[in-house]
Amino acid sequence: MADTKREIERKYEGPAAEGGTDLPDLTGVSGVAGVVDKGVAELDATYYDTPDQRLAAASLTLRRRTGGDDAGWHLKLPVSEGVRDEIRAPLSDTVPRALSSLVRSRVRDAELVPLVRLLSARDIRHLVDDSGALLAEVSLDRVRAERLSGGEGTAEWTEIEVELADDGDPAFLDKVEKKLRKAGLNRSASSSKLAKALGETGERSEKPAPEKEPVTAGDHVLAYLRAQHDAIVELDPAVRRDVYDSVHSMRVATRRMRSTFRSYGKILDRTVTDPIGDELKWLAGELGVDRDQEVLTERLTESLDRLPRTLLSGPVRTRLRTWAHARHGGSRRRLIAVLDGKRYLALLTALDALMTDPPLLKAAAGDPAKVIAKAVRKDFTKVSDLVSEALDRPPGADRDTAMHEARKKAKRTRYAAEAAAPALGGGAAGLVKSMKSLQSLLGDHQDSVMTRDALRELAALAHAAGESSFTYGVLYGREEQRAAAAEGALPEVWEAIEGQTSV
Repeated sequence: MADTKREIERKYEGPAAEGGTDLPDLTGVSGVAGVVDKGVAELDATYYDTPDQRLAAASLTLRRRTGGDDAGWHLKLPVSEGVRDEIRAPLSDTVPRALSSLVRSRVRDAELVPLVRLLSARDIRHLVDDSGALLAEVSLDRVRAERLSGGEGTAEWTEIEVELADDGDPAFLDKVEKKLRKAGLNRSASSSKLAKALGETGERSEKPAPEKEPVTAGDHVLAYLRAQHDAIVELDPAVRRDVYDSVHSMRVATRRMRSTFRSYGKILDRTVTDPIGDELKWLAGELGVDRDQEVLTERLTESLDRLPRTLLSGPVRTRLRTWAHARHGGSRRRLIAVLDGKRYLALLTALDALMTDPPLLKAAAGDPAKVIAKAVRKDFTKVSDLVSEALDRPPGADRDTAMHEARKKAKRTRYAAEAAAPALGGGAAGLVKSMKSLQSLLGDHQDSVMTRDALRELAALAHAAGESSFTYGVLYGREEQRAAAAEGALPEVWEAIEGQTSV
């Protein structure tokens, strides 16, 4: 069992910390009514990583710590500068599965080994307001680091750490910092104790060289692909934790990458990328099981909220919650099994290899203004053909299908234009905006198609349980109206897009 704590903290160092025997006086900080001495805690933490330090390279820390009031296993995931999510699990001899699964996209099949041991004497003070409520915890940490693998060195230092109380105002940290700076302290140059220990006790994994400015057509395409690759790996822990919108974001990254393979087949060898694209399609499909359910539930809930009470008949909300919960729970279990499976790990490995040794074709060395622009124009022409086909069909299932195909192609064109924007500038950026607008219109239409399918299912369940199906019929009719409105707006929207687009 693991729980999560949002950690907002800052670290400080300087002569006042190294030479001091106590924390600076913080009674003058605005809002602080008292400083409570909480004594000294003896902490013993062992940090784990792969031998090539994959977690450290991604600013992740995994440790087993005894002492203090939060002894146990801790995994820290970066959120933004100075903000991390700390996932905690009880003490055990081995890394808890609840934590090891969250670093699997980084660790893969490598072994987690003890990397560094940190022994800290933590002198703790609580800053409280006039009601006695905690504002922040300030500690002076005297640290000894011992390298356990990848080196043999030791190091000692003293630092001051300020951690904001749960649900506290981050602006309060600025007030504390002002006082600490006056006492001769500055922000620590290291992002964490582990980072400092690695830098001072032995060999540290080399950070990747900074990316060079893209020049060729291949450079621009690879930069876009690299961003999607990184997003997939980085989003893995959030998806496992069911963080809001993480599934959707990972699905988008897989689609962007696959679309880029197809749009820029003159730049990247498709005999190499197509098999990877097939696996990305599989992953997107598995992610979509959960995402599609989220979209349906949100849409149906919003529709119910807008419905007059006089049109509500039977336990509709209860039926919707039960249906959504059952489908969500099943899809969540399936998705976690996918992320724990060998096929997913093999895909990540294949993506790593692709980024390391991309299968570039001759056109990759060409001028982006020519090579990339030609690919984007080709995609746009296909969108135009599909929209025309949809407009030529009468309302019904065939038009629904044609609009859905146009939506998928608009999405692909949007992603191609996103990759092209740094090279082509305003024309490509304008196309991104246009395709997003078209995608939104066609997406609303497709969501209506899916929602009507769900309403038929809910109505059948309600009828079988002896409940009224009247409300589901009302919602179905409203969804038909929304679809008709999207179909009616399409000609004007498309005409405007054709008039504005130039790549």
